[in-house]
Amino acid sequence: MITPNPIKRLYVCALIFTLFACKNEVKQSIDLSGQWSFKMDALDLGEDEKWFNHKFQETIELPGSMAENGKGNDITVSTNWTGNMWNDSLWYKDPKMKKYREKDNLKVPFWLTPNKHYVGAAWYQKTIQIPESWAHKQLELYLERVHWESTVWVDGKKIGRRNSLGTAHRYLIEDKLKAGEHTLTIRVDNSVNDIDVGLDAHSISDNTQTNWNGFIGDIRLSAKAKVTIEDVKLYPNISDHTVKAVIKINNDAEENIQGQLTLQAKLKGENHQLVAEYTEAIQIGETQEFIVNYNMGKDAKLWDEFNPNVYEMKLTLETDAGVDTKRVDFGMRNFKADGTIFTVNDRPVFLRGTLECAIFPLTGYPPTDVDSWDRIFKIIKEHGLNHMRFHSWCPPKAAFVAADKAGVYLQVEASAWTTIGDGQPIDRWLYKEAQDIIDAYGNHPSFVMMAYGNEPSGENHKAYLKDFVAHFKAVDDRRVYTGAAGWPLIDNLDFYNNSKPRIQGWNQNLNSIINAKPPQTEFDYSSIINSTPMPYVSHEIGQWCVYPNFKEMSKYTGVLKPKNFEIFKETLQENGMEKLADSFLLASGKLQALCYKADIEAALRTKGMAGFQLLDLHDFSGQGTALVGVLDAFWDEKGYVSPEEYSSFSNSTVPLARFKKRVFLNTDTLHVSTEVAHFGETSLKNVIPKWEITKSDQTIFASGTFNTQDIKLGNGLALGTIEQSLSAIKKAEKLTLSVSLENYKNTWDFWVYPSKVEPISNENELRVVSKLDNASIDYLINGGHLLLNVDKGDITADKGGDIAVGFSSIFWNTSWTKEQKPHTLGILCDPEHPALSEFPTEFHSNWQWWDAMSHSNAIILDDLPEGLNPIVRVIDDWFKNRKTALIFEAKVGKGKLIMSGIDLHTNLDNRLEAKQLLHSLKTYMASENFSPQTEVPVNKIKDLLNYK
Repeated sequence: MITPNPIKRLYVCALIFTLFACKNEVKQSIDLSGQWSFKMDALDLGEDEKWFNHKFQETIELPGSMAENGKGNDITVSTNWTGNMWNDSLWYKDPKMKKYREKDNLKVPFWLTPNKHYVGAAWYQKTIQIPESWAHKQLELYLERVHWESTVWVDGKKIGRRNSLGTAHRYLIEDKLKAGEHTLTIRVDNSVNDIDVGLDAHSISDNTQTNWNGFIGDIRLSAKAKVTIEDVKLYPNISDHTVKAVIKINNDAEENIQGQLTLQAKLKGENHQLVAEYTEAIQIGETQEFIVNYNMGKDAKLWDEFNPNVYEMKLTLETDAGVDTKRVDFGMRNFKADGTIFTVNDRPVFLRGTLECAIFPLTGYPPTDVDSWDRIFKIIKEHGLNHMRFHSWCPPKAAFVAADKAGVYLQVEASAWTTIGDGQPIDRWLYKEAQDIIDAYGNHPSFVMMAYGNEPSGENHKAYLKDFVAHFKAVDDRRVYTGAAGWPLIDNLDFYNNSKPRIQGWNQNLNSIINAKPPQTEFDYSSIINSTPMPYVSHEIGQWCVYPNFKEMSKYTGVLKPKNFEIFKETLQENGMEKLADSFLLASGKLQALCYKADIEAALRTKGMAGFQLLDLHDFSGQGTALVGVLDAFWDEKGYVSPEEYSSFSNSTVPLARFKKRVFLNTDTLHVSTEVAHFGETSLKNVIPKWEITKSDQTIFASGTFNTQDIKLGNGLALGTIEQSLSAIKKAEKLTLSVSLENYKNTWDFWVYPSKVEPISNENELRVVSKLDNASIDYLINGGHLLLNVDKGDITADKGGDIAVGFSSIFWNTSWTKEQKPHTLGILCDPEHPALSEFPTEFHSNWQWWDAMSHSNAIILDDLPEGLNPIVRVIDDWFKNRKTALIFEAKVGKGKLIMSGIDLHTNLDNRLEAKQLLHSLKTYMASENFSPQTEVPVNKIKDLLNYK
């Protein structure tokens, strides 16, 4: 039924409807894309000098940006960037960066460099031709995405001003234009003026999409009927299979008018299933709302990640003024908070999300075509994810359309990362921006979450956000709301988005879970979740770095250039290690993937947790260059982890295992409890979970099954316990446990060392010391075999002592975090080197290296002979690219030396890995294989030490 407001419903005779049906739709449009006239206004003189009455000589192609058209200023040291630099500001004064500040060699390390840069006003002008059929009609100018404040004149008369960042700028040209030529002039200003969304907000920042100037997407001029459907909001009710349609109709006919309103839903896709048509007569006064309760039928299909059923509602309004039609996508779904979890259509859901921070290197702005977003959402789903957060910005319509099709849950934000609640213009603007976003995209079923933006500041931000949330919960309940991503916790939030549940936090350095606690998988975040009275989505977990992929540089064929990568590559070349670039990438990448696996599994182990948001599945191009993705900035793979491997620990169904430790003796019994996080489409019936332990050669060491069981939806669901003797392992070995149910399988590496090792022949012919004293020097230079393993802190600062070594990869990056620890990206070694024969390893860090990395110094080899090739390298921060090692060998005098930056002498009874590594090194030194080729003077070894 239709409930008109403010007038009563009016039924009109069938004859009138028949007459209406004969009329054609009057809404027409002209595509304004193509060549425009253009003029920069760097001094902001245009409005005072009435440039809207001038003709411009330059031209530009639209849709597009100034940078795409080669318009703007060259990059210099005086470029006025939009974005905070934090520690990156050292670029302006660091002597090492001096050569990159030269005019003909200008390169910045903190983000991608645009080919042109411009902040200020720019003017765009086009001659438009109004057809005879449009004469004296109302017209609408539609600019899909403008960056970011626009002002419009037609024939020198000002039409209006808009400044939305997330939605289209629409202008109603009420003056009835005559047929023929008219001049359309648009001023676009990308300056941060009275509306301050924050220099780092991804809606405007040079850190990510760039602070571009222009307009993109659809640019069109339309003739409007006198009576039109202005807005439609569709509220699905899955319990009674109906959709409440709130329809705003605008009447410019200057009189009440009779009409017929028809609604018909259609399932989009191959079968185009139609729902029954609903028609009713109405009488329309001035602009008003009508409400229709539309019956979708008992066979209505629901929308979720597994069944992304999207409907299109076609609304047709027939009046004497013409026919107006509107098509609106929607889905039958509800998304609610239920205790500490979310439900979609009353079924538990766990959000496995990543961020999209407006990173588009070819254009510097987000795509407005659906195909581009189809690709992105396909990739994240291949990696097991079902959710995307748009950090401090709102994407174009195409993203919502693609997410609807893919079944991806979106968190959208009102374009800001700033100070709020202090009475500045931003406070009012955010309400308008959020409402505009809801009006434009609120019908899309993928739009399930909303926040003001990111990490707010301001003395009154908490009170402001409490009112903000209360307002929008009352306005539109089709999604859940939080105040901000990051903080604060407020009692009226639908969900909390905070960073406590993660294994490395901001400024935790080496005191984080992953770096301070020996490897295990028993912990979870239950204490945090149980003390938070709403769904808790962990904020920006991960941030694990990888070494730059220099082969990626050739992809930057658009407006942004990888000058930062050029700096990193040049420093690597200067230090003579360019040939190791690919190895550094792959080794650090394996560690990065391992860190993400640990982060994600900890979240999945936590019963009652609502989800996580990664930072990030793909690289973040700014804020110092944060190479935190297993995918690059183009969403392409880097070569060290496949989507199948990644999804094994991040999917809708993930087997999990709780290891008390990762390193065992062969006298131990492996005790591991297993469970599953299952958030699939339905419960699993009569499942037989399986487990298997394999050796490095892929032979099966042990296997078994658990009881047949039903797996309900949720997590913390026990599968069974594995009890397995390890006594059959006679030599040091890596084993892998896999747990599987149906098509889902997850794996964990662990290591077993013999409790008793075979005696080393000729062990008495070598010496192990922790200090290089005079006696040790005499022994060495006179032909001895010496293993020097130093105490942590024994390496002088400029030789590696100031490098903080931890197990994990670098967090975010050392530049933006001002040297937060650790400073390294894991190890690189040759696993076939005989020195490691009794310490099984891959070429990269794995959990058995945790102890070594936690008790070690990095040793810088830059001042040692060029041919010195470490047994175990530690991969340095790419900003410095020093030649760093944990273990190296050399000829010293007549003797042979292995120097270890790893402490292999302290508390060995409780450090199984250190004890085994020491045994491996000693075995090597006592063998004929021990034959270092590079000679190093003893004084060069002494120079490494901070004691004499």
